[in-house]
Amino acid sequence: MKKSDLKDLSMDDINNKIKDNESKLQSLRFQKALQQLEDPLEIRSLKKEIAQLLTLKNEHLKGIRLDKESA
Repeated sequence: MKKSDLKDLSMDDINNKIKDNESKLQSLRFQKALQQLEDPLEIRSLKKEIAQLLTLKNEHLKGIRLDKESA
């Protein structure tokens, strides 16, 4: 997902996306352990996206970035 797409998400969407990505990351790690993983770089990109989402969530909580709904 692009950064510009991430910035348009609401708080609920961010939380849901984080949960989805974490479960997908866990699945990829199991595949890696069983040597069934086709694209190992997918883990890196997924971890990066999770970090971006957590940063966005933190900005919302600190008031740096406001929801469109609350503005």
